[in-house]
Amino acid sequence: MKTFDYVRPATIAEAVAASAAPGAAYLASGTNLLDLMKVGAARPDRLIDITHIAGLDHIDWLADGGVRIGALVRNADLAHDPAFVRAYPAVAEALLSGASAQLRNAATGGGNLLQRTRCAYFGDPASACNKREPGSGCDALGGENRLHAVLGWSPSCIAVHPSDFCVPLVALDAVAEIEGRAGRREIPLESLYCLPGDAPQRETVLEPGDLIVALRLADPTAFARHARYLKLRERTSYAFAVVSAAAALAMEEGRIRQARLALGGVAAKPWRARAAEDILAGARPGETIFRRAAEAALADARPSGDNAYKIELARRIIVRALTLAAAGTPQRLPALPASPFSSAPGARHAA
Repeated sequence: MKTFDYVRPATIAEAVAASAAPGAAYLASGTNLLDLMKVGAARPDRLIDITHIAGLDHIDWLADGGVRIGALVRNADLAHDPAFVRAYPAVAEALLSGASAQLRNAATGGGNLLQRTRCAYFGDPASACNKREPGSGCDALGGENRLHAVLGWSPSCIAVHPSDFCVPLVALDAVAEIEGRAGRREIPLESLYCLPGDAPQRETVLEPGDLIVALRLADPTAFARHARYLKLRERTSYAFAVVSAAAALAMEEGRIRQARLALGGVAAKPWRARAAEDILAGARPGETIFRRAAEAALADARPSGDNAYKIELARRIIVRALTLAAAGTPQRLPALPASPFSSAPGARHAA
């Protein structure tokens, strides 16, 4: 591992000032960053440990009915918070489908948003990777790429964003609060991420020194009763999504008044399926309209290698997620959160 400076600021302002220099990186639990440092895929000159900054580990319920989640709130704490589970069940289900219980106990919400791709070529310094070393090429294009992107990819990069948490957040219009050298600003989470284009090394719109301090979600009343997250993976526990979908429906007199739909495992960012949402608005729920929505969501999809199968899988996971959402949110989280192999609502554990 490359040697590095270690800084432990006491305030957000100190952290931002320490991180503005090139080669600096923020450290929370390090569940992703430290792994990359050990193999040489990440080589920061300075680590800024933000875990001792007060106030970043709170879950605050807002006067407008929404919630503010501090960047250092642990994934497990958020997923098992009873009020949060009731209000945002799809987000809790996504959290509990990610990684292992041990990692969820350590990993933070802010770190989850900024975790790096699990593309094997990015994690291997001996491989060509434009994301890790701009201009070096992309070995994934001609390599093992059955799990790579089918939407928004470019000849420079076909990697996917690995987060489960981010998928329902994007579907529900989450907003990130960011502290930077120019002060505090807000960015819709959907707009935080960049598609690869010709510059895959730029994964977000964050500037040097920018620190995500919190996430905000709006009042969940419209969608809480019909929201699900569904994830297809190669094994039910401790695996990243091959494809996933977050679906939330606002129902009124048997019709879908509003729909929210986002996909995971298909692109370099959580993918909001707005064309599908437009098709669903005003319709009665059912397989026919759900299939139309799925076709619209994947209309621009194309294989980036040996992964054409992912397009059909994504269509099917959309239909299944919408069907489950229309049937209603389980009163308790499923025993196998987000798994299509979980039994029908009824086999659950207490939230």
